[in-house]
Amino acid sequence: MLEVDMKMRRIMEQLIFWSIWLSRGTKKRSQLDLELEIENMGAHLNAYTSREQTVYYAKAFSKDLPRAVEILADIIQNSTLGEAEIERERGVILREMQEVETNLQEVVFDYLHATAYQNTALGRTILGPTENIKSINRKDLVDYITTHYKGPRIVLAAAGGVSHDELLELAKFHFGDSLSTHKGEMPALPPCKFTGSEIRVRDDKMPLAHLAIAVEAVGWAHPDTICLMVANTLIGNWDRSFGGGMNLSSKLAQLACHGNLCHSFQSFNTSYTDTGLWGIYMVCEPATIADMLHIVQKEWVRLCTSVTESEVARAKNLLKTNMLLQLDGSTPICEDIGRQMLCYNRRIPIPELEARVDAVNAETVREVCTKYIYDKSPGIAAVGPIEQLPDFNQIRRNMCWLRD
Repeated sequence: MLEVDMKMRRIMEQLIFWSIWLSRGTKKRSQLDLELEIENMGAHLNAYTSREQTVYYAKAFSKDLPRAVEILADIIQNSTLGEAEIERERGVILREMQEVETNLQEVVFDYLHATAYQNTALGRTILGPTENIKSINRKDLVDYITTHYKGPRIVLAAAGGVSHDELLELAKFHFGDSLSTHKGEMPALPPCKFTGSEIRVRDDKMPLAHLAIAVEAVGWAHPDTICLMVANTLIGNWDRSFGGGMNLSSKLAQLACHGNLCHSFQSFNTSYTDTGLWGIYMVCEPATIADMLHIVQKEWVRLCTSVTESEVARAKNLLKTNMLLQLDGSTPICEDIGRQMLCYNRRIPIPELEARVDAVNAETVREVCTKYIYDKSPGIAAVGPIEQLPDFNQIRRNMCWLRD
């Protein structure tokens, strides 16, 4: 897992990297050799990227751990990066961009980042603009690897039937001192400033409106992160396919269900190194946008003023359950280890996380939500038939006390 300096370079380079590496081979292995070795091991090799991290991972039998680590090291350190391969993968990335554009939720979240973090690196999409994909060359890729794939940015993590001492020896052998040393200065990471603003893309031909609204939250390591996670759980999520009706634990879900105000909503708390987004994504009929947004903002203000201990206790229990469910399997555990090492420089034990959640009470939620939500300017992204969406100034006014 590598911490990517997306604030200095084009994010989409990451995806081109792993597409080439996994499909075109290395200096030690041809494409065919790599495919045969993985298949004969019965292993699985893949990669993915987010706005701040790139992950290369292998799933294999415990006995094949040495070969799996060696293959990952070979892929990362010995890619051929041939001009012909880059040209072939360029077309693959462009086609993937077209697929992403059909996913309206991803489109809305890209717009949300673009408006909330305008003119900063977090405002860019993961794939980057088309002109960058068309213009990238081998020198760009080599420079990126040389600059960013360095020891302090890399975590080698494993989970399952793995000996830590064995993994440590394999890391030393295949990566040398690169995991613990770094020559030269680390690239600077300028902060990404949040700007309350909006992006609206009106299309009355679409059947439903897709809307996201968020305020600035905090980074992974901030003390208020856990409390905002509890607040996020309090808002919850809902879909018309859910049962329960008025017996749902989320009050917003009860109101949305009773008033038939939306098709679905999903609260989110997205954290980055030094900032974050706390908000909600919803899908509504054109005529119910204003009413749904009104009750969302009313619930947000209620978190700041009158949330109860019983609601917070329920949310804390649900949050702890969700945190444990996310660690169901060796793959998510391994990802969690790598992410926590990059974010906190240590693995936080589950009992410690539970203790942090248990320390949150209603007063804490009210204080923290007032700090980050009450009377704060939001970022808004909306796509579809959004004629009924209130103007930004009205939405901004409703971020403080609302009167029925």
